[in-house]
Amino acid sequence: MDRMTNTFGRTVARTRLHATTMEPTDVLDSEAVPDRAGHETLDVRELPPPKPLQETLEAVVDLGDVVLIQINDRRPQHLFPKLEERGLEYESTGEDPVYTAIWKP
Repeated sequence: MDRMTNTFGRTVARTRLHATTMEPTDVLDSEAVPDRAGHETLDVRELPPPKPLQETLEAVVDLGDVVLIQINDRRPQHLFPKLEERGLEYESTGEDPVYTAIWKP
């Protein structure tokens, strides 16, 4: 647990989150994700907004019969409606990082 002084001059305790032990391919184990021959990963954790959204939408254009796994530091809530508009399906799991599997039905 870390101690820090906040804006009001009060010392507060802050706990650190533990790193997840999940792997990107763990999202493929979900019953919702179809069994496909292959998958590709796209790590957008270091990109500033709106780059994660843009990079992912560019990657799904030529998706073919593979599953794309987006790795993000947060739940890509603005991505989901865009995927639905394009007729794509997705499954998301994890907290930080968040793994989102995207595929064509």
